[in-house]
Amino acid sequence: MFSIISPSQIILNAIIFNQVKLTYTMKISKNMQNALNNQIVLESNASNSYLAMASWCEITGYEGGSSFFYAQSDEERSHMIKIVHYLNNLGVTVVIPATKLPASSFKSLESILKIALNSEQTVTSAIHKMVEIAQKDKDYPTYAFLEWFVNEQVEEETKFENLIKKFELIGRDKIAINEIDKILAVSVEPPASNTAA
Repeated sequence: MFSIISPSQIILNAIIFNQVKLTYTMKISKNMQNALNNQIVLESNASNSYLAMASWCEITGYEGGSSFFYAQSDEERSHMIKIVHYLNNLGVTVVIPATKLPASSFKSLESILKIALNSEQTVTSAIHKMVEIAQKDKDYPTYAFLEWFVNEQVEEETKFENLIKKFELIGRDKIAINEIDKILAVSVEPPASNTAA
C-alpha cells in the first residue's frame, strides 16, 4: 500500500537532505578542498598540454603520437571531471580554472614524451600530498576516492617511462622514430563505454 506524501513532507525531506549534505561538507577540510581544487588546475593544464602536443605531432607527421596525445588529453580532462563531480557531490564549491598557455612547439617526439613524464610526476606528487592530507584529517571517503588516482598515476608514469626507453632500445634515427610513432598509435586505448552493464 502506498502513502501519499504531502508537500510539507517533501520540503522537510529536502531540508533534511541538504542539512546532511552540508554537515558532510564540513567534514572535508578547507585544506583538502583547496588541494582538490588545485588538482583540477593540474589536470586541466595537463589536458591542454597534451592537446598542444597532439597538435604538434599531427602537423609534424607523427600520426601515432597525435592519436596518443589526443587520447591523453581526453583522459586528463576525464580526471578533472571526476574531481569536479566528487566535490559537487559533497556540496563543495568547485573552482573551474583558467589554464596556462601550453607550449606549441617541441624539439622532438622524444622530448614531448619526457615533458609528459615530468608532468605526470608533478601530478603524482600532488596526489600523494592529498593522500597525506586525507590521512591527517582522517578523511576516509576522500582517501578512498584518491586511491584510484594513486593507481592511475603508477600506470601513467610506467607508460611514459617505457615509451621513453624505446628510444634507447630502438634508436633515434628516422626509421626508429617511425617505429616508435607506430608504437604510440597502437598504445591508444579505446574510449570507455558509457553504457552500464
